[in-house]
Amino acid sequence: MVVIVILALTAAVVLPRLPSGEATKLKSSARNLASGLRFLNDQAIITKDTYRLKLNVTDSSTSIVKLSSIGDELPPDDQFMNRRLIEEGISIEDVIVPRQGTVTEGEVIIPFGPGGSPDLVTIHLKGGDQHYTIIAYPSGGKVLVQTGYQEITS
Repeated sequence: MVVIVILALTAAVVLPRLPSGEATKLKSSARNLASGLRFLNDQAIITKDTYRLKLNVTDSSTSIVKLSSIGDELPPDDQFMNRRLIEEGISIEDVIVPRQGTVTEGEVIIPFGPGGSPDLVTIHLKGGDQHYTIIAYPSGGKVLVQTGYQEITS
């Protein structure tokens, strides 16, 4: 009986501190999107090719295309670019690009050319009542992931 009481007390203390499934999915999505941004930036610089990351804010989906020399959109060569960056149940709340402002619906296209990405991009992800902010800086390939909804000024 003593063992059962100890296990019950331990469970009562530990379980509330474990992250919820949604919080884990949100954090994973933020990290996946950040690594995707870094990878795209590096690939564009290394290969001297042009890529586009398409963020559909309305349905919280992403896709990556490679531009041919005549401007046609082609599927990317690398398997990493075809994977899902944002998990089911996590939403893109908004995307902020200086040239377009704050976009809360529709599609945002982020270009990556031989010089990397030319724009400061801020992406806010939401899962339940929690937020993560992904900030991609121009040209250098630096991408930060921060907890909460962060307002970034250039």
